[in-house]
Amino acid sequence: MYPLVEFPELVKHYAPFFEEVFSPEAFIEFKRYVSGLIVSENKTVDGINRLFVTESRNQSSLNRLLTESPFSLEELNRVRLSMLASLPGTAIKPKGVLGVDDTLLQHYGQDFEKIAKLFDHVSQSYVWAHDLVTIHYSDEETDYPVMFQLWEPMEMEKVETGLRSAGIALKASKERLKETDPNKWRSYVLGVWQRQQKKHQELGELYDSKLIMVEKMLTQWVAEHPDAHLPVTFDSWFTQPDFCKFLDRELKLAYVGTLSGKDPVTLKNGLLPLEKFAERLKQEHLTAVAHGREPIFHRILIPFKGEQETYFSYCRTHRIHNFGRQCLVINYRQADLSDNPTFYISNRLIWHAAGVTRIRRQSGFALRTIAGLWKSITRKARQKDWISISYGIFRLFSVMWPWSPWSTPYCVQPNTTLSFADDFNVSFTKTWKVIQRLDVALLRLKACGLWLYSSTPV
Repeated sequence: MYPLVEFPELVKHYAPFFEEVFSPEAFIEFKRYVSGLIVSENKTVDGINRLFVTESRNQSSLNRLLTESPFSLEELNRVRLSMLASLPGTAIKPKGVLGVDDTLLQHYGQDFEKIAKLFDHVSQSYVWAHDLVTIHYSDEETDYPVMFQLWEPMEMEKVETGLRSAGIALKASKERLKETDPNKWRSYVLGVWQRQQKKHQELGELYDSKLIMVEKMLTQWVAEHPDAHLPVTFDSWFTQPDFCKFLDRELKLAYVGTLSGKDPVTLKNGLLPLEKFAERLKQEHLTAVAHGREPIFHRILIPFKGEQETYFSYCRTHRIHNFGRQCLVINYRQADLSDNPTFYISNRLIWHAAGVTRIRRQSGFALRTIAGLWKSITRKARQKDWISISYGIFRLFSVMWPWSPWSTPYCVQPNTTLSFADDFNVSFTKTWKVIQRLDVALLRLKACGLWLYSSTPV
């Protein structure tokens, strides 16, 4: 671990944006903490506190910043977004995208508040984890989280009582599942709540599902950014009819969703799974190419993080079961269509395949970094202070997101008084691919031209 004799130049340059959020003493601890998040390999309160060798303080002072300081997390995030909007590299751009996703933050052990046993689609197994729901901004120059919230498991007794108070009966035959199979009982109650909560407004206050959380965050985003008009994109879990209709009718937002091969498209002769529809189109395409006719799938190029990606795409307006009329895009990566297709839908029927594909590809670039950091900083937290500590840490990490060597090029803006910023902007593109493959914090920061524990450029 490398000691700190002063705040890194990045922190000294950007910290004044946030001074209004904190008291004078809390502002010092804030700068110490953000410095530690950038530099320290041990991202615990005690580990970060021990970095500072010239001004020794008890770790309790830093701990109080996260557990007892009266600063507003919402105000901190508002100032962070305001700072990002003021910098050309991180400002919202016309081709920006809002990506919706959730990330499982797996833990080993159950002694964490708000933890649940959730299905991990990567390992195809159930794991003990927190679920972080994120709205992430991304464009060709930068990406960072704009809103995020920790999903909390349903309180079964509260929901049961609320359903019965609203006059909604639960089947007596299902009651035995409380003892014999609690997971099935939970699924049953959740299903009843989902079907009834739009008919009975009071039920919506009993539990926030991930979809409801995202709806609330996007509603807040639209209210605060009425002129942004950014498209929203999401994976197959969030591509649900009610959510898509909410985006289209209530928020008037464009979206790009993802479907699975099992989802049906409505054709003249009935419903057909998309995977079978794509296979039919594939055979028609190969026959057309073999006979020199117009192909079904057309080659498109989309930009992604400074490079070009090639796809072979089909794009038409179709009726998708339960979704209505949608712009349907089917993509292959191989020219002979030998790989597995992906299926996207959009409510903008005049959009072309390249635009739809670019929007869907753009999202979710940095969520793995979020998950990795969250797990490292919450590993040793205990029940009483876990929520305030870890959520506070994540907010603080979010503040310094554009300073991180994990972020994309041009996050540090050129400044005549900061020579490292110009070096960073010039050299980052060339070193980015190397940095991605090396998980060494010292090398990542040196690539920015910044010595870890001094303001002196390398």
